[in-house]
Amino acid sequence: MSFLRWMPPLLALLSIGVTGCPGNSGSSEPKPAPPQEVSVSLPGVDTSSLTPRERREWAAQVSELLSPCPDTPVNIAQCVKEQRACKACLPAAQLLLKQVKDGRSKKEREEAFRMRFDANKVKTLATDGSPEMGPPDAPVTIVEWADFECPFCRLMSPLLEGLVSRFDGQVRLVFKFYPLQAHVHGEPAARAAIAAMNQGKFWEMHHLLFENQDKLEQADIERYAQRLKLDPVKFRADLVSTETKARIEKDKKQAEEVGLEGTPLIYINGREVDLQLLTNPGQDLEDWVKLDLELLGKTPRPAPPKPAGTEAGAPDAPPSGSTTPAASATPAAGGSAARSAASAGPAKPAQPAQPRTP
Repeated sequence: MSFLRWMPPLLALLSIGVTGCPGNSGSSEPKPAPPQEVSVSLPGVDTSSLTPRERREWAAQVSELLSPCPDTPVNIAQCVKEQRACKACLPAAQLLLKQVKDGRSKKEREEAFRMRFDANKVKTLATDGSPEMGPPDAPVTIVEWADFECPFCRLMSPLLEGLVSRFDGQVRLVFKFYPLQAHVHGEPAARAAIAAMNQGKFWEMHHLLFENQDKLEQADIERYAQRLKLDPVKFRADLVSTETKARIEKDKKQAEEVGLEGTPLIYINGREVDLQLLTNPGQDLEDWVKLDLELLGKTPRPAPPKPAGTEAGAPDAPPSGSTTPAASATPAAGGSAARSAASAGPAKPAQPAQPRTP
């Protein structure tokens, strides 16, 4: 068969742009080009463990978000590369890297960045008259609103006290009362803690109430007061005094002013800690405090050697008398679906100040 016989149809196919047999896709539209990778390499940030997709996400975000310092109007990447004076730029890049590794969405990563570094997020909190642990002039102050019947408050308590021990002399923990309406024993327990505080035994009562969270009837509270050798007449009077009620109402009003939606509500140096944005509360809170000290020009206390069998990254054990249930207080790493009771919180409650639920 002559080749010349096939020339006319071949020329016709070429004239309409057909250069080969179509594949199984059935579409002649060109495939989209693969996303162009934004290459960002910053000193002090190791991205070697990231996948190509994660590296693109991290690089795009450090190139989009501005430096945490208002007087350094460049993006985070440029701030680190040029070694600008803003000391928070490198930690911000490292925070975003961790968020990418943990599988957080772009929105969650930005929320974590704002929570940690946005200057507009800092609030001034009055702490006068509240029970506290640690030196009053400590460079880092942690303020917690809690309910003694709240299971999540019980889980968080040893972590916060552990930070006071871990950073001895550098951290002050302030406790504020917020008994939730949903917890019938919350207010009687708060009253008992205040009555004990009036006799110098707040933290001892605090530990007993959390340790015996399922035993907060009046007879139980009376028994705890006896165990602490409190003056029974004064204790009973303080349980029902107007001053005790006023202390609780004052703390509740302040919490509502800052937007409390559930307990525990935690602030570190005036910044609210969104527990749902923490992956490993023990380690994340320790890192938070350590960075705050460094940004203030302080040298964080070195971590003591961990006892054999202790999980790496958790703060030191709290003072004796404070325990945590067997439920994990430090959830496994992963995306936003992997959370423990200590960091998990439900969708925002329909009414303010409802307890978080698993």
